[in-house]
Amino acid sequence: MTGFIPTLDQIDELHRRIAPSQAAYDLVHTHCVIVATIARELAHHQNALFAHRCELDSANDGTVNASSTSDASSTSDASGSNNRSNSSSINDTADVSNSRFVADDGVTGGRVPQRLIDEHLVTIGGLLHDIGTYRVFKHDGADGEPLKFSGKRYILHGLLGYEYLLEQGVDESIAQFARNHTGVGLTREQVIAQELPLPPDDYAPVNLEQEVVMVADKYHSKSTPPKFLTVEAYTAKAARFGEANREHWLALVDQYGVPDVAALAKRYDMRLV
Repeated sequence: MTGFIPTLDQIDELHRRIAPSQAAYDLVHTHCVIVATIARELAHHQNALFAHRCELDSANDGTVNASSTSDASSTSDASGSNNRSNSSSINDTADVSNSRFVADDGVTGGRVPQRLIDEHLVTIGGLLHDIGTYRVFKHDGADGEPLKFSGKRYILHGLLGYEYLLEQGVDESIAQFARNHTGVGLTREQVIAQELPLPPDDYAPVNLEQEVVMVADKYHSKSTPPKFLTVEAYTAKAARFGEANREHWLALVDQYGVPDVAALAKRYDMRLV
């Protein structure tokens, strides 16, 4: 670890330091709070499924499955730099899903994760994942004009946020939440094939914490006015980038379950599409 892990007060200061106007801060920071809320709910649900799986293993033979204890211990590694996410390889032999087990977290469905997920790290990552969007406004509110993003530069917001956080001394493990959340993960091949204005590289989650924030981000949009998205709404959006992209999104939904976005839309008085 070469940087610092910001506190909640420091996270707010990082937002205010880069925000060009109060209107921009209100839009971006609120989005980040919403995504952090959804991400924490998804992570909590995953952990509840994991814990229930361990309880079943213990009840069956008197001991917790060795692979489960090994996976759980990896939570102590906050950076998770060597824990590349691979939802498709998750062991589902016990089929512990929300259809049989209900956790009081507003999330339905989902499958047992590879390991426990660091909910605190997920919260920090969610609160900072979109901080680069302050640098891709076409109209940033400073001149009184309505907020508007630059369509051509918007794809850069993840990388710009990553660079800003590193400049401010934030640890790489946190800065990566900004870099690796666009869409359902961008590969080097996609960047080249789509001629995106990004350095050719992979911009995809490298651990479960980053993946859950990326997933949570898909349920809320900073459009004018902001809105919440259902699974179906984002599925249609994902399909615009090809069938593989749509299928990957649906696999993520199957893994993490579905948050109660209708309740959140009501809480924030925003529309749901």
